[in-house]
Amino acid sequence: MPIARFDYSGRHALVTGGTSGIGLGIARGFADAGATVTAVGFGADAAEPHPGIAFAEADVTDQAQLDAIVAACPRIDAVVTCAGIIRRGDEHDPDVFAEVVDVNLTGTMRTLVACKPRLVESGGAAVGIASILTWAAGPLVPGYSASKGGVKQLVQSLATAWAPEGVRVNAIAPGWTATPLTDPLRADPERTRMIMDRVPMKRWAEPADFAGAALFLCSDAAAFITGATLAVDGGYLAD
Repeated sequence: MPIARFDYSGRHALVTGGTSGIGLGIARGFADAGATVTAVGFGADAAEPHPGIAFAEADVTDQAQLDAIVAACPRIDAVVTCAGIIRRGDEHDPDVFAEVVDVNLTGTMRTLVACKPRLVESGGAAVGIASILTWAAGPLVPGYSASKGGVKQLVQSLATAWAPEGVRVNAIAPGWTATPLTDPLRADPERTRMIMDRVPMKRWAEPADFAGAALFLCSDAAAFITGATLAVDGGYLAD
């Protein structure tokens, strides 16, 4: 459903990880608010079409690919870095750990650095994607947890570094969300029960639930907010 209270007409948003899951939900939110959107990720050819969104194939571990995507954008007023992986149960292997950190954390840095000059030009804003595991323990996913904790610290560092140039940098920390990454958990009735017992709103988030937070943080309504990480988790961290 369009989020009418935000008007992004004439603006352009870049969303990595925008071909599925949370990234696609956020990309659709920007498009429905009037923006043109470049949604970047794997499987771009198979992504479900949506008015206002142009899908592009790119790997956030490849700086040259990111630079080419950024250069092709007519302008960039907002960037949201949703590209991420999880290797549940395998991340205690240092090589797998490094792979996850490279995509989730270093990929965020690559994207934001590539976009910075365009954001300075437009006076735009950036949003990284952290997680409730930024704060809560993830015993099976040390790489994912560390990378998402790193995103929180990264946006704080970049927020202080880039504020003099007029660029704001914040993050969203999603809670338990119905995406392909959580398919194994949602297929496990006992694990689902344990999670829902701690979520006061008693449901899994949907990707569209994060669009409003991203639109707000990139809008003029958040003009004095930078370096913040906003939990969008149905109350999970409050319990």
